[in-house]
Order: sequence, then C-alpha cells, then structure tokens
Amino acid sequence: MQSVNLAQKFALLSDYWSPKIAGELNDSYVKLVKLKGEFVWHHHDSEDELFLVVKGRLLLRLRDRDVWVNEGEFAIVPKGVEHLPVARDEVQVVLIEPKSTLNTGNVRNERTIEKLDRI
Repeated sequence: MQSVNLAQKFALLSDYWSPKIAGELNDSYVKLVKLKGEFVWHHHDSEDELFLVVKGRLLLRLRDRDVWVNEGEFAIVPKGVEHLPVARDEVQVVLIEPKSTLNTGNVRNERTIEKLDRI
C-alpha cells in the first residue's frame, strides 16, 4: 500500500480525454484524466461513472438538463444515462468506475481508448 499524490500524477498527463490508471479498487479502476473542450454524447449500458473534480469546473450535459460539477465536488452518472462531458477550461478529474468501462461507452470512434496505460 502507498499513498498517491494527485498533483504529481496530474503533472504527468499531457493529453486531454486520455484517462490513465492510478489505482485499483476491488473490480474498479481509479483513473486520472485532464479534460478540455467537448467530448462525445454516450452512455454506459452496465456501469455507473463517478466524476470527482480535483481542479476546475466540469459540465455534464444530460438530455434533459445540465449538471455543473465544481472543484471538490463529484457527480455519479447512472448506467444508461446519456451524457456529454464539457470542460470550457482545463479540468482535472478522478474517475472511479468498473474495469469494464470504455471511455466512450456505447460509441466507438477516434477517441475510444481500448487499453489504458498506468501512471
């Protein structure tokens, strides 16, 4: 067991929308990711997603409303809920989600990451 310094780990990230594995918890990964701009509309058939904002402000657009997640807050997107993450400025996020979770969910495109790297 060891502690993880989030600031040091986030400093290693240079690409946006490219999550990296920072730890494992039961059958879930703890992922770190920097976000900027708009992602893609998608949903996850079998997995809930937790977005914990470490730095910045994240907008989670849903089909029926928008949810702002401020620094120090988190939001859980339930499985099956279509969402579009948007970061007007750089946002640092911790994701906690099952190992089976694909970053683009039900969508496969150039932003889909099949195999995650560890940091």
